Amino acid sequence: LRQGQGAGIKDSRFDRRLYSGASVARYVGMHPATLRTWAYGYRRQAAGRPVLSQSPVITALDPIAGDARRIPFIGLIEATVVQAFRRTGLSMQRIRGALEVLGSQGELEHALASRHLYSDGAQVLYDYARREGDRQLRLLTVVVTGQRVFHEVISQYLERISFNDNWADQLVLPVTDRKLLRVRPDVAGGDPLFMNGGAPLSAVRSRFAVGEPVESLAADYDVPTLDIIEAFNAIWPAREAA
Repeated sequence: LRQGQGAGIKDSRFDRRLYSGASVARYVGMHPATLRTWAYGYRRQAAGRPVLSQSPVITALDPIAGDARRIPFIGLIEATVVQAFRRTGLSMQRIRGALEVLGSQGELEHALASRHLYSDGAQVLYDYARREGDRQLRLLTVVVTGQRVFHEVISQYLERISFNDNWADQLVLPVTDRKLLRVRPDVAGGDPLFMNGGAPLSAVRSRFAVGEPVESLAADYDVPTLDIIEAFNAIWPAREAA
């Protein structure tokens, strides 16, 4: 699966640089090194061994000198879906296989950020797993009211994604258990916003970084103190928050 660079799709969700790889990793709760392999692929060769290579499955744009932002909004959505599958405990190889199956359906270059993933993805994946006799992949889906749907672990991530037309246009960040921060690519430059109060995460974080107490920030931005603390602890580990 090659998640391309929005070729043939004229939409800022696909080609506007919003996030560095490190930021996306923090927003979805993934280690930056892991994010890099999904966003940029890899090519490795040990002495005397064949070359091992994998293509990316998360949209990343070509590098520009001096600009660490390579991932558009659609790439953030795709990273969320990848993380959902990783949380099932399947091996990386099996996860990549499942994502490739989903991405190969129809003519959607960015299947992981498409509404079709939700309407058809679970059935597509189940049919493939049954055909190939892959019992582990079959466990990623369940039957609810007569329909094949994704397992709860995956669904908890997918329900945080909203759509306009066929493509995702809003994400409630999955890094916190509670729904605290949402992202829209056309609002505040894609900066996460607190759902209670609407303050940009970057503004709150920058004031905290220079020593302002959380209680003062909560009062100024009308954001609950617990929301700020939980968001900071999830996105920046406690040892990094100060």
